Amino acid sequence: MARYGLTFKNRAVARLLPPESAALEAVARDVGIGVSTLERWRSDALAKPAREQVWTAAARFDAVLTTAVMDEASKSAWCRAHGTYVQQLAAWRTSATQALAEPGEARASPLQTQAARRRIKELERELLRKDRALAETAALLVLSKKVGAIFNMGEAE
Repeated sequence: MARYGLTFKNRAVARLLPPESAALEAVARDVGIGVSTLERWRSDALAKPAREQVWTAAARFDAVLTTAVMDEASKSAWCRAHGTYVQQLAAWRTSATQALAEPGEARASPLQTQAARRRIKELERELLRKDRALAETAALLVLSKKVGAIFNMGEAE
């Protein structure tokens, strides 16, 4: 009996559930799983609360496109009907916008890069200073223990 990972199951089941709602036979043929197994996985997923269901990337993008023209009230109603939150839609929209950004838009500006480099140098200098102070403190501690051991040894004689 083959065992499948949770992510594999979730992806297959997500294709069966709304908003994608692909045909059971088509998904079975695509993923190479028997129809009865997929039916069982789907019924298990439907038994879970709607908040725990997994959305595929295509389904999330479709949800963003569908709700983009809606006002807040209808967007909230859509979210309740599909078992998601308005905040999730906003996060999905941000993710899609970042993924579709031009490579130049995604890069930091030269001023931001310069400021970041300057900050990194300051932090590296501070780290080096603290490392040296820690090494000096450790050396003093070792020396004080050695001195204490020498003088305690002399008292015993």
